[in-house]
Amino acid sequence: MDRTERFYKIQAMLLAKSSVTMQELRVALEVSRPTLNRDLAYMRDRLGIPFAYDPALRGYAMTRQPSDTRSFELPGVWFNQQELYSLLTMIELISKLEPGGLLLSYVAPFKSRLESLLDDGIGDAKTVKSRIKIVPIAHRRVSSEFFQILVCALIQDKRLNIKHFARQTGRETERQVSPQRLVYYRDNWYLHAYCHLRKSLRSFSLDSITSLILDKQKAYVVSDADLHAIFESSYGIFTGKNQHVAKLKFTPFRAQWVFRELWHPEQVGRLHADGSYTLELPYKEDWELIQDILAQGSDVEVLSPINLKKKVAETIKKMLSFYS
Repeated sequence: MDRTERFYKIQAMLLAKSSVTMQELRVALEVSRPTLNRDLAYMRDRLGIPFAYDPALRGYAMTRQPSDTRSFELPGVWFNQQELYSLLTMIELISKLEPGGLLLSYVAPFKSRLESLLDDGIGDAKTVKSRIKIVPIAHRRVSSEFFQILVCALIQDKRLNIKHFARQTGRETERQVSPQRLVYYRDNWYLHAYCHLRKSLRSFSLDSITSLILDKQKAYVVSDADLHAIFESSYGIFTGKNQHVAKLKFTPFRAQWVFRELWHPEQVGRLHADGSYTLELPYKEDWELIQDILAQGSDVEVLSPINLKKKVAETIKKMLSFYS
């Protein structure tokens, strides 16, 4: 059994009998005397379990008084070694994802406790942090103050008054929105919200919001089914119901990776005898899809629809004009 299981076993034996001998503990746990001594010292000194060796009883016994009604559970040791590693990895991920260390400040005490457990014989916290590296790409910074207000609005079902800069038009507009959810997509944050100006669902990039004020009015809540239909069926971050189906053909070399990738929940893929791979996926707006197609270089060909094929060709011609 691992160290966590031994802690639980020791506590159970101490609570079940008036005293437990060293030999009884060693037989039950199947460990050496030095290992058992380390476990007992850690439980007593670091976890605060009230027990001690009683010479009169010739064994270990609980030392709390009958009037002491406090619960002496094992704090923070309900994780095994693999779970501790996973939790520390998630905390490292949080530190990279959210802006300004907002969430990290709340989980810092928990992180410190996990690191302490690892460093005290279960493992090595420094190794976890040094061997797991998370590198956000093209991450756009977001104000931690904005992020905190957004989270409050979502939890409390309140509206928001925002100023939003539209990159397509170069203009800033004022909107009142009912936030539905925050989305982390391709290393950037987006707000899915009901726009009271447009009377429809919209997606806002958080880095393009220049002003954000919490409103007292109750938010308009959109059903999960409608959110799915508008946001999750379309390709990428764009909203709206799909209107087209793209058919792409990848070379045998690139197919080794792409056939394992999920480009869209409703995609249909097929591997061919020559090793090539065709992928069919629905979309509404083609801008992000074209970017993903171009990222594959000469290892992909657009088979249909013809309009998408023409747009990709036109984009490539414009690119070539910079290098002619």
